[in-house]
Amino acid sequence: MTNDTWGQARETLQTTIGKNNYQTWIEPLTFISCDGGVAEFGVQTSFQGDWVSRNFGDEILRQFDKLGESVDRLKFSVQSNRPVKTAAPATTTISKSRQTAAPKPVQAATPSDDPVIGAPLDKRFTFDRFVVGKPNELAHAASRRVAEGGPVSFNPLFLYGGVGLGKTHLMHAIAWELQTRSPELKVVYLSAEQFMYRFIQALRDRQMMDFKSLFRSVDVLMVDDVQFIAGKDSTQDEFFHTFNALIDQQKQIIISADRAPGEIDGLEERIRSRLQWGLVVDLHPTDYELRLGILQQKVEQYRAQYQELKITDGVLEFLAHRISNNVRVLEGALTRLFALASLVGREITLEMAQESLADILRQSDRKVTMDEIMRKTCDYYNVRMSDLLSPKRSRNIARPRQMAMWLAKLLTQRSYPEIGKRFGNRDHTTVIHAVRKIDELKAQDSQVAEDAELLRRMLEA
Repeated sequence: MTNDTWGQARETLQTTIGKNNYQTWIEPLTFISCDGGVAEFGVQTSFQGDWVSRNFGDEILRQFDKLGESVDRLKFSVQSNRPVKTAAPATTTISKSRQTAAPKPVQAATPSDDPVIGAPLDKRFTFDRFVVGKPNELAHAASRRVAEGGPVSFNPLFLYGGVGLGKTHLMHAIAWELQTRSPELKVVYLSAEQFMYRFIQALRDRQMMDFKSLFRSVDVLMVDDVQFIAGKDSTQDEFFHTFNALIDQQKQIIISADRAPGEIDGLEERIRSRLQWGLVVDLHPTDYELRLGILQQKVEQYRAQYQELKITDGVLEFLAHRISNNVRVLEGALTRLFALASLVGREITLEMAQESLADILRQSDRKVTMDEIMRKTCDYYNVRMSDLLSPKRSRNIARPRQMAMWLAKLLTQRSYPEIGKRFGNRDHTTVIHAVRKIDELKAQDSQVAEDAELLRRMLEA
C-alpha cells in the first residue's frame, strides 16, 4: 500500500464518517508503512490512536478492502519528534477547501457536529481598546506575547485580579488576535462554569469520550474564572487530565481567576501546582492615572455616536477619583452620563455627574475605618498600637504613623483635624506634613511606594 492508496481511502472516509470527525481524527494521521497486513500510522498522542482504533478502525479496514488492499490490522505509533501541527496533504479535497475558506469562528469543531463549544467573544475587547498603565502593563505584555503565536512561551499563562480589572478583556483580546493571525487554529474560550456544565451534560448523556476528544483536540484552551471549579471534585479531576493532555501536546493554555492559584480555597493541590508552572501575572487595582486614561479613551469612542455633546473640564477627573474600585462601574457611569445628556440635550457638567450618579457615588464611597487602618499598619510594620499613638518620634515609629495618616486621608472622608485627634490628639498640621512626606517618599523610594500600595490593597480588599 502507498500514500496514494491512503489518500483515496481518506477521500471516501470524509464522506462516510462526516467532515468534523474526518478533520479531527483522520486528517492528522500520518501513513508510515504497510507490511504483513499491518498498516501503521503516526499519531500525536496514544489517546488519539485509541480513539481512531475504537471508533473508525472497522471503517478504515473496510475502505482498504474496497481498494483491493490486504490489510488485517491497524497500528498507531506516537511520534514524539514530529511537529505539533500536522499539515494536511495537498492532494486531499479538505486541504484545498481549507486554503480558500474564510477564517473560522473562535471555537472548536466537535466529533458530534456540534459547532458550539466556547462562549462568544465580545468585539469590543481587543488589544487596541485596552488601556495600558503601570498596574496592568505586565499582564498586557504577557498576553500580547502569547497572542503572537509561535512556540509556546508561558504555559499556562495565569491572569488574576479583582473584578473589573481587565482579565476578561485580555482573554478575549488574545482570542481575537490568534484568530486573525492563525485562523486555522482551534481556539476555545469559555468560563469554568461552562466547562463544568458541558462535563455534567457529557456524563448524563454518556458522551464522555466525545467530551474528552473535544477539549483535548484544541490548539488553545482559554478558561475564565477557574476559581468556580474549586470544591467540585469530579470537574477538577477532568480539568486536571485535560490540562495534562494539552500540555503534553505543547498546546497553549490560558487561565484567569480572581485570586492567585495558591489562594483559591478548595482547589486540589495537583491543579494548584500545575497552574503555577507557567507565568502567573497579577492585574493590580487601577490607579488614578489609568482610570483617567480609560475614561478619556471611552469619551473618544462615544464622540462618534454623540458628536454634538460636550463634557466640561473636571468631570473625568472627578469620576476617576471617586469611582476607584471597579472599571466596569466606572465605564457604566460614563455611559449613563452620555445617554442622559443626549436625551435632555445638555452638556455634561460636574453638577450633572453628581446628581445623576448619586447612587453609584454612594456605593463607591470608601468604607474603610480609622481603626482598620491603624490595626493593619501596625501589623504590617510590626509595631504596637500604643507606640503609634504615643509621642515617640523614632523613625521605626514615625514612618508607620505617617503611613497610617496618609492612608486615613486617602481612604476615609475624615478631615485633617479629625485624623490628628485619632492619632493621639495631634495637630492637623502634623497630619498635613505626614501626607506630604509619604507622597514625596513614594516618588523617591520604591520600597515606600510598594508599602503604600500593598497596605491600600489590603484595606480595600
